[in-house]
Amino acid sequence: MTIRLATTADLPAINAIYTFARTQMAKDNNPTQWGKSHPPLDLLKADITAKHLYVIEEAGNIGGVFAFILGEDPTYQQIDGAWLNDQPYGTIHRIAGNGKIKGTFSKALAFCEQLEPNIRIDTHQNNKRMQHLLEKNGFTYCGIILTDDNTPRLAYQKSARKVK
Repeated sequence: MTIRLATTADLPAINAIYTFARTQMAKDNNPTQWGKSHPPLDLLKADITAKHLYVIEEAGNIGGVFAFILGEDPTYQQIDGAWLNDQPYGTIHRIAGNGKIKGTFSKALAFCEQLEPNIRIDTHQNNKRMQHLLEKNGFTYCGIILTDDNTPRLAYQKSARKVK
């Protein structure tokens, strides 16, 4: 299993993963978080250009995808609650798998923690599967943030940083 930066050549496999993920989310009573078309192609291309989008490969097949962005996320500046700390952090966004590589989330998380031990993430209130994964992997619920389109999201943080 390897994790590497995504390229535009990976877009067909990435889109197939997101299509699978949206179908699973709808089956799990979470049809609105990503709707029928999120993330859009222009966002994925921007993530690739910015070197934020990663793929998880096993035996040459892409089975997972996620964005990992270092630095402040504008939607995390205001929270109805409190973050664990105000230290620099990385944010995981748009994580999805095709169901063929087990442990996609924990593998992506371990990779991200090597780059930045202070990680934030958010999810929809109906995304029970992600909430379970976050709690299982040591994230702490911190409160509610609003996305760019003003929809609420549950915000979580995990930090191995020592608070001074």
